[in-house]
Amino acid sequence: MSGNASTSPLLDCRGLDVSYGHVQVLFGVDFSVDEGEIVALLGTNGAGKSTLLKAAAGLVRPTKGCVTFAGEDIT
Repeated sequence: MSGNASTSPLLDCRGLDVSYGHVQVLFGVDFSVDEGEIVALLGTNGAGKSTLLKAAAGLVRPTKGCVTFAGEDIT
C-alpha cells in the first residue's frame, strides 16, 4: 500500500440491511477493507457473520445499502 489516505478501500460495504423473509438480520452495517489489510470478523452465534460475508460476496442481496469491490458496485 502507498499509505495514501485518499485511496478507496478494496471492499466497501455501506448501510447494509439484509432480511430473510420478514426477519431482518443485518441493520445498517458499514465496514471497509483496504488492500493488504487482514480483518477478523467475530461475534456470537446468530450475530450475522455469515450473512454479512454472503452479502459482501454477492451471494445474498441486501435489502438496503451497497457493496463495492475495487471501486465497482457489486450489489
